[in-house]
Amino acid sequence: MLINQIDQDIKQAMLGKQEARLRGLRAIKSALLLARTEKGASEDISQETEIKVLQKLIKQRKESADIYKQQNREDLYKIEAEEMEVIEAYLPKQMERSEVEAYLKDLITRVGAASIKDMGKVMGAANKELAGKADGRTISELVKELLN
Repeated sequence: MLINQIDQDIKQAMLGKQEARLRGLRAIKSALLLARTEKGASEDISQETEIKVLQKLIKQRKESADIYKQQNREDLYKIEAEEMEVIEAYLPKQMERSEVEAYLKDLITRVGAASIKDMGKVMGAANKELAGKADGRTISELVKELLN
């Protein structure tokens, strides 16, 4: 389980006095504990849920970093960027845009999609199969391009 790995990494970061890494790891642990205690959640959360939690943390950090960049707050931007880097290390390797496009072309053929009307069918399968490996926005953009 990811939470056990995070606990070990927190100990290592504390011993190594790695403050940026420690902030990121604590954010992950907090989010995973929240996901674990949500109403209706079982004691153990699935790997798919862990990935979704990490992706949510990345998205939050990116949004904050963009705002800080616009406001010329390099100090706060740097903090968000450091935490993002730590969190990304626990996600599966992200696919390149060209890899995603090739995969989606195959998927469109498999599900028999012919037009933009079939986008929902393709997106459902793509989000399930590419969970954690590709950004949802990238998937959506490519599906629209390929179906037009």
